[in-house]
Amino acid sequence: MTRVMTQSSTTVAPRISDKDAMDLYTTCSIHELGRRAHEITLRLHPENYRTYVVDRNINYANYCTAKCIFCNFKADPPGMNTGRTDLPSGYVLSLDEIGHKIEELVAIGGTQVLMQGGLVPSELLPFDWYLDLLRFIKRAFPDIHVHAFSPPEIHAFHDMFDMSVRDVLLRMQDAGLDTVPGGGAEILVDRVRNKIAQGKTTADQYLHVMREAHKIGMRTSITMMFGHIETIEDRIEHLRRIRDLQDETGGFTAYISWTFQPGGTPLGRVKPFPADYDGLPDGDHLMLADANEYLRMTALARIYLDNIPNIQSSWVTQGPKIGQLALFYGANDMGSVMMEENVVSAAGTTYQLNEREIRQIIVSAGWQPRKRNCYYDVV
Repeated sequence: MTRVMTQSSTTVAPRISDKDAMDLYTTCSIHELGRRAHEITLRLHPENYRTYVVDRNINYANYCTAKCIFCNFKADPPGMNTGRTDLPSGYVLSLDEIGHKIEELVAIGGTQVLMQGGLVPSELLPFDWYLDLLRFIKRAFPDIHVHAFSPPEIHAFHDMFDMSVRDVLLRMQDAGLDTVPGGGAEILVDRVRNKIAQGKTTADQYLHVMREAHKIGMRTSITMMFGHIETIEDRIEHLRRIRDLQDETGGFTAYISWTFQPGGTPLGRVKPFPADYDGLPDGDHLMLADANEYLRMTALARIYLDNIPNIQSSWVTQGPKIGQLALFYGANDMGSVMMEENVVSAAGTTYQLNEREIRQIIVSAGWQPRKRNCYYDVV
């Protein structure tokens, strides 16, 4: 093991290898993993509070050329037919509709919009539409932080509008883009991506967008969606790739993971493991992740990602009780009030919490609640 300096502490801690991570996963009980992760969290975040943000998730459009088999939210663009008959109708929100949504957010004390859409063909939305959207938000709501356009969207703009990724980001930054969300990472292993997310970025392309964002001073979050056909080795490779990029750039503010929600999706119909199977995932069968698995992976991520300062709890997929428990398994943040959520709920999972409820969850876990911004500064 090499030794590294953590970002938030002068304590030198051993950096675990991929083999160490696999050994921890296979030999430690959930309680032992939680204990180790919580010790690290308390060292990185010894303060007497835990944080949350009040934002709104605005999906500006659902037309998408990708063929992700875990998604029930997308709509086929005109002229494209993926053969799925279960998809919703397509839409593009107007600036007035988006403005109304932000007005509602401001009215409850919100400070941030998380704005993502599908991979929309250029015939439907030219690049100037996105720049005009950003300028409109900054002009009408100058105090709102714009956390928008996932790496697959940014890379699609690069392809469609014949610009470098860097130029796309610089023009969007100039128009009002503050930070880039980590959506679309799924599992950063191309063998998996080629099966579940055809038409999206490769792992290298995804990380290239993140690297370019960091190089121009833009911070980003990073995510993982697990509990489908990936192996444990795939999950660890995902963690290694983002840890390596963080070593290079230091641009990730937080790691967020959630479990695949199968409800009605094509991926949810992949053959499950036999009832008597007692081994690790093999990359061919569906291995749904329950609350136990979510907490184990949250703890393992906290132990492995020694250079990413914050880990969010995923109550949106796990519910408030497991979301609260995650604060003892490596998470230091309860995530977002999330005034609106459309993608996970399209797969059949719907949990909602208002600000009062999130604050109560933090209080009953033993901390003081503090509202934060996208940079994890208390506001």
